[in-house]
Amino acid sequence: MKAIFLTAALAWAAWACVPAQTSGLIKQGSAVQLTVDGEPFLVLGGELGNSSATCAADIERIFPKLERMGLNTVLVPAYWDLTEPSEGAFDFSLTDKVIEQARTNGLKVVFLWFGAWKNSMSCYAPAWFKADYKRFPRAETAGGKPLEIASVFSEEVFRADNRAFAAWLNHLAAVDKDSGTVIMIQVENEIGMLEDARDHSPAADKAFSSLVPKALIDFLKANKKTLHPEMKAKWEAQGCKTTGTWRELFGDDIYTDEIFMAWQYACYVERMAQTARGIFDVPLYVNAAMNSRGRKPGEYPSAGPLAHLIDVWHAGAPGIDVLAPDLYDSGFTDWVKKYHLPNNPLFIPEIQLSDNDGVRAFYVFAEHDAMGFSPFSIEDGSDDNNAPLVRAYATLKELMPLLTKYQGTGALHGLLFDEDNKERVITDGDLTITCRHYFTLPWDPRATDGSAWAEGGGLLLRLAENDYILAGSGIVAEFAKTTEKDASGTAKALGEDGFVLANDGEEVANVGGGKFAGMRQGLASVEEVVVNSDGSLTRVRSLGGDQTHQGRHVRISVDEFKILHVKLYEYK
Repeated sequence: MKAIFLTAALAWAAWACVPAQTSGLIKQGSAVQLTVDGEPFLVLGGELGNSSATCAADIERIFPKLERMGLNTVLVPAYWDLTEPSEGAFDFSLTDKVIEQARTNGLKVVFLWFGAWKNSMSCYAPAWFKADYKRFPRAETAGGKPLEIASVFSEEVFRADNRAFAAWLNHLAAVDKDSGTVIMIQVENEIGMLEDARDHSPAADKAFSSLVPKALIDFLKANKKTLHPEMKAKWEAQGCKTTGTWRELFGDDIYTDEIFMAWQYACYVERMAQTARGIFDVPLYVNAAMNSRGRKPGEYPSAGPLAHLIDVWHAGAPGIDVLAPDLYDSGFTDWVKKYHLPNNPLFIPEIQLSDNDGVRAFYVFAEHDAMGFSPFSIEDGSDDNNAPLVRAYATLKELMPLLTKYQGTGALHGLLFDEDNKERVITDGDLTITCRHYFTLPWDPRATDGSAWAEGGGLLLRLAENDYILAGSGIVAEFAKTTEKDASGTAKALGEDGFVLANDGEEVANVGGGKFAGMRQGLASVEEVVVNSDGSLTRVRSLGGDQTHQGRHVRISVDEFKILHVKLYEYK
């Protein structure tokens, strides 16, 4: 492979020819949207496994599969050790291969800079960097043990990391200026401390004993009403002091250690972000490994851009556009709530690859105005046309004109169900819309035979009064006037044909009783549709009779991904 030598002067001189990038961020209502070529764009993505872009042959083999899977974007590591194998000598051949294959297969690219830190450790720093521990010192535990973690307190560490980052960005700016293949960049990867909540090296101890920087205190004062509850409680417990050391402002425990380290990492990343802004100005994000399963700081990559540290990161790294969660634990809906905030749009760059990912993508795009969704080790997924993620992405790609139009307007609701969370009730004006998991209908044997319930989910979109889109998989929705719902009483179990099920298994006619007053809501029409590129709808087929339970509900089975257009009417 051909090595490219760049002097610092040449690298900085290239900044004078900064190309106009084709991606950016816009505000629409309450949503922040990614744009590509001036149009809103949802990342239907997948992240490659850590080693899958280290070989040109693997890249050539994998990228056509990603196109077959229906991705529009691939998240790919850019490895410092392979980019700068010897100090000052740069090799961009893998980056070039990624861009070439992305263009060939109709994909956009989000690059992940695996620089000084990856999952806390400095495992992707070059060998020449790791071996020179005197020049590039390590973080230390409280017992003085050096770690395989470069010290954030070393200016030499920053200079080396940033120099390589700048050289790589200049190359991107040169090779991607005309096509805009690269649409986002992740700075470092799951940054944070392990074994101890903070670095205890001499430089770190000196900083820890110093006054808390005024910039952080000013941020806390200016945003006191909206601080994360944990951050606010830590500060208030010490009397909301506006000057003092880290212990004096936040107390003497490992959680204060974590706040201290979060500030150091955020300031480091901000300097990297400013380098990127001057060379290759695309949206930037940092990702976080979750502090789950009751673990304490030092037992997970602590001090990263975690939800409870979001204020520290916003104060220290204002040049970063998104703080993003990597999700591998249970409690999906709770995790995404922590990261979809008025000052932080939701982007999911990593989630465990599973058959449930498709419906989860529907949920976050609709419920949380997400910018993107990306299962990890995507090359291990199936490219079969019937695979759940393939079908989900195909349907979401079709829905993109409507999703991007209505995100942030309040017209979208995300739906996500499992065996423990079966129902969601949505009130829309005088309508009550009851949405459930498909298996709450007992007609499919898998609902009651002990089979594990696949997650069901999708979206409900209000186009106009009495006019809705229901899309996704494994969901059922009933529409009723709120007064009708309140007066309905206890419903009897019905068979698939609408007859009441008798105790002995025989069916009898369903006859109602009691006096009803007010309007009722009915299904005027239910159509399976295709969404055209301009957002208009084309009917595929009309659904009625058994497909709507004789007008009682709208449903999509767990084995299908569909888009249904529902029109309602009133009667009395």
